[in-house]
Amino acid sequence: MLPYGNVLGRITSAAELGRRVRTRRRQLGLSQQRCADLCGVGRRFLSELENGKPTLALGLVLQVLGEIGLPVLLADPDDADPEDAA
Repeated sequence: MLPYGNVLGRITSAAELGRRVRTRRRQLGLSQQRCADLCGVGRRFLSELENGKPTLALGLVLQVLGEIGLPVLLADPDDADPEDAA
């Protein structure tokens, strides 16, 4: 366990990221509108994020992730567990 909590796994697509965002928002008990307001984005942007639109502005995506408690952690591939490569 890292200081940020449990690692949820790799995100390999915009669709997977969107599913994780939707799940987290629902865990927090927030409507799309309330969550968007708290994150400083529009409801449409949040909907597009949750639906996996791959061309959204990275800065705003990171803003949403930070506000809902899903920090982005980067792993050094040179430090990867050899079993993960299999």
